[in-house]
Amino acid sequence: MTAATDMTSIPGARPAARKTPKAGFDLFFRNASFAAALLVLVLLAGIMISMIIGGWPAFREFGLGFITSSVWDTQNEQYGAWPAIVGTLSTALIALAIGVPLSLGIAIYLTQLAPGWFKKPVATAIELLAAVPSIIYGMWGLFVFVPLFAAYVQIPLSNIVEGMPVVGTILYSRSPSGLGIFTAGLILAFMIVPFIASITRDMLEQIPSVLRESAYGIGATTWEVVRHVLVPQAGVSIIGAIMLGLGRALGETMAVTFVVGNANRLSASILDPGSTIASRIANEFNEAMGLQLNALIALGCILFFVTFVVLVIARLLVARVKRY
Repeated sequence: MTAATDMTSIPGARPAARKTPKAGFDLFFRNASFAAALLVLVLLAGIMISMIIGGWPAFREFGLGFITSSVWDTQNEQYGAWPAIVGTLSTALIALAIGVPLSLGIAIYLTQLAPGWFKKPVATAIELLAAVPSIIYGMWGLFVFVPLFAAYVQIPLSNIVEGMPVVGTILYSRSPSGLGIFTAGLILAFMIVPFIASITRDMLEQIPSVLRESAYGIGATTWEVVRHVLVPQAGVSIIGAIMLGLGRALGETMAVTFVVGNANRLSASILDPGSTIASRIANEFNEAMGLQLNALIALGCILFFVTFVVLVIARLLVARVKRY
């Protein structure tokens, strides 16, 4: 039997002293970390200040009317942001209304119901969808989805709802070309599903299995386990994932520009063409000069403010969920 030397068995032996990092290196690491955190604030402040300075001539020229006006006339130097603001919010809300239930359903199925051989291929496919460039979504939407949507949804639906009091106003398309606010929202829903579904799936998998097993042990059904155990445990993370998807939907440019129709008008129908802040900037920025350029930068400033408001709302929701 081979003898082993044990330091603890030798009387009077002392353990080797643990080397501590030098004070200078520790100070450097602390300052470097602080500088990295401060850089984020400096960049944010720089972007905000530059947007305000660039858009100030438009705000000064039109005042509050820049936000409330629906006129965008480059010939007469009259600019209003209201149709673009409404289009941005409408497409984002449609994307959430479609994308959030799909994402939650995918995440719950993969973590609770899917067989083992099926989980990995579907999870990999969802992650691959997140890597698809937005312009590919836009091209697919314009050349594949839009013609099919116009032929098999817009035209038959418009014939059915024409003349109805409320539904006929919201779902009737005056020019059933397939382009419109709803089409843009649907494409955005496909784009945000991978982000929300992946984050939600990861969070549900992190929940201790003993919680699920305990719920099943007292006779809970799968729906009751999901509703009363999993969702409350992962509620904060789910809200964060949804807000991440909303931020993507609000700022998306190329995919929306392809399919939204780029019409500067307000319509009560979600199937009619419209515009968003990002699509208007993308269409006109290269050729803009003078007050038009200032108006486009002012639109970017408004989008920045809307995103900031969304972030504040997300923080409030997270704080409320943590409280309960």
